[in-house]
Amino acid sequence: MADICRKWRIWILPVLTGVYGLLICILVPILLTNSIKNGLKKEDQGALVGGGFVLLALPIAFYEIIQHMIYYTQPRLQKYIIRILWMVPIYGVNAWLGLIYPSGSIYVDSLRECYEAYVIYNFMMFLLAYLNADHQLAHRLELSPQIKHMFPLCCLPDWQMGREFVHMCKHGILQYTVVRPLSTLISFICALNDVYGEGEFRGDVAFPYMIALNNLSQFVAMYCLVLFYRANATALKPMKPIGKFLCIKAVVFFSFFQGVLIAMLVYFGVISNIFDTDNTDDIRHISSKLQNFLICIEMFLAAVAHHYSFSYKQYVNLAQNQAWWDAFRAMWDVSDVHNDIKEHLGVVGSSLSRRIRGHGGDYQQAWDSANERTSLLPDQVLASKSAPACSFSGYSSDSVYVDDIPSISTATVDINHLSVNNNINT
Repeated sequence: MADICRKWRIWILPVLTGVYGLLICILVPILLTNSIKNGLKKEDQGALVGGGFVLLALPIAFYEIIQHMIYYTQPRLQKYIIRILWMVPIYGVNAWLGLIYPSGSIYVDSLRECYEAYVIYNFMMFLLAYLNADHQLAHRLELSPQIKHMFPLCCLPDWQMGREFVHMCKHGILQYTVVRPLSTLISFICALNDVYGEGEFRGDVAFPYMIALNNLSQFVAMYCLVLFYRANATALKPMKPIGKFLCIKAVVFFSFFQGVLIAMLVYFGVISNIFDTDNTDDIRHISSKLQNFLICIEMFLAAVAHHYSFSYKQYVNLAQNQAWWDAFRAMWDVSDVHNDIKEHLGVVGSSLSRRIRGHGGDYQQAWDSANERTSLLPDQVLASKSAPACSFSGYSSDSVYVDDIPSISTATVDINHLSVNNNINT
């Protein structure tokens, strides 16, 4: 038995393939039988076609996920890749359930909407992990040309290249990780109280306000992501980022605006007239049905794109390797998300508090007063906790850390007495 467990890399794919084949043999006949009993209505046809695309997408996505777990040689990168790859199964199954149970689409869509924010966060952290492997990202950006804001935000002051630029981009994306689940929760509560009004653009329902809020938050996240890419385009070339960027933008951002467009076309009667129905409930569900049907098809295309853009092959021949349960544990461990969101809320809360009190202050003051983690990556150790300080007499409030001065190992310099204690390496 122990020998079989040690050879799991050999049998895991055949076993899972057999289980998936058995599931299809059981599930497909049941769905076909139920559809035939119902007279093969348009809703049943859409669920069957959409389900077919989902069944094609799932094995492609799971194959890539399992291969990353088998060749889990770069945990700092692959844990984010695995989380991104789970987008296809979650989106696909979620959209298919929305086709089968259209009346409960507001509830099943909640998981998908929250995972949208999670995917954006993980893609940003994947880029940071790749760029900051040597912990020199902020220093390299300080030496890079200034990145100007783009239209329509070109009037904003430029973000100082370096640590401030990285954290502004990171927090611009993190706000979507906070806003999206909150707006989903509000929509869920409104739906329970019959004031959500899905697909209705009226002032007395919550739907248009939630759309506007999510649209603004998503625009900020996408803008920060593009700005971050522009600043690091040269450094990101070896990883072939274009395909990865397109996968994220196409699935997350395009699907959102696709849903908004469909809702508007249905509300103004363009699409509902095609379906030739006067039933209010049917018209209200048409937009969600179309959105879910298109997502089922798009997830098959996304699975193929992920197979090439986030391939496991570049991690196969690396020397180091870890057990599969490390990948599985890292995949579900969201403590890094919790810490980053806590950090983000600390910055926002500190900045608002200073403005309310009228103290003003720049970005760095808000950062320090929030007592944030200053690492660019979750696994980077703070210099302030690990390195001894070099203190200057007369400037007791300021400290210069050894990590920032490579030529000094452990030193205390007293300027007034011109004395040097300990060792100074030249």
